[in-house]
Amino acid sequence: MPRDIEERIHDFVRDRFPTVEFADGDDIFSLGFVNSLFAMELVLFVEGTFAVTVVNDELRLDNFRSVDSMAALVRRLCAVASHG
Repeated sequence: MPRDIEERIHDFVRDRFPTVEFADGDDIFSLGFVNSLFAMELVLFVEGTFAVTVVNDELRLDNFRSVDSMAALVRRLCAVASHG
């Protein structure tokens, strides 16, 4: 991908919450600024940006808790798509 996966996800979250400092491994839900609506935005962002489909089995909060966990999800979904 032209830009690092983590960087693109981090930028998306930072654009929504520009005053909040967070690292890629931080649990963005425990920081208190993410709600269920934003969680759905994250799913749509991941699907649209990385051309993947987040299947029901992957719609778990743990997959969206941090930039690192979302990047791992994207890599898993891309690997499945390339082998499918």
